[in-house]
Amino acid sequence: MTTDKIYDTRSDDQPFRFNEEVAKVFPDMLRRSIPGYEATIEAIGSLAARYVRPNTQCYDLGCSLGAATLAMRQGIKQPGFRILAIDTARAMTERCKKIMAEDDRQFGRPTPVDVIEADIRDTRIDNASMVVLNYTLQFLAMDDRDALLHRVCDGMLDGGLLVLSEKVVDENTEMEKLLVDLHHEHKRRNRYSALEVARKRAALDNVLIPETVAAHRKRLADAGFGHTAVWLRYFNFVSIIAIK
Repeated sequence: MTTDKIYDTRSDDQPFRFNEEVAKVFPDMLRRSIPGYEATIEAIGSLAARYVRPNTQCYDLGCSLGAATLAMRQGIKQPGFRILAIDTARAMTERCKKIMAEDDRQFGRPTPVDVIEADIRDTRIDNASMVVLNYTLQFLAMDDRDALLHRVCDGMLDGGLLVLSEKVVDENTEMEKLLVDLHHEHKRRNRYSALEVARKRAALDNVLIPETVAAHRKRLADAGFGHTAVWLRYFNFVSIIAIK
């Protein structure tokens, strides 16, 4: 695993981009930056084993390097389904294809995975029993979020499951300050310097736009999901499950 040193050396003010530089260090970046990330990936595999049905499709929207795709692929024990892993960043999809090919080589899994370079806002969702948006929605413009979740819900089977993981803001401003400080302390414990934390925060400004948990749950209900729950929260990061 290549160590993330992007904001140790960078001195420019360019916004965050999912480019080749980020793709090279992305697993380390996620591990050190997002508290609870590994638990979320593990849960995606367990949920896939429970909710994915034969002869249906699964979607990993904003798949990056395919961690959630692999979790679904490993978790499902029955045949007759297909996973579509979709991301707009070529640097991510090219590496994701190699990771899936290596998984095929090592384990010979029967589950087909299609890694597609495309905009998830234009992706048709069809015959889906499970959809994952793992830290993806937060990078879309506000005007696009409602439309995407409506399209996801419309393309899912009744009883289908959505996993939505997001960085959030707390409704209480004092608690929000505390949660941000705790997250920054988490990064420092994972050997990010204060300068790296500050530089990355500046790079993500106006690129990653978080919302409250209440806003996410309302959007899910408006899109047509009948049941939602926060199954994990760690500081200002949450993972929500929603059932159509």
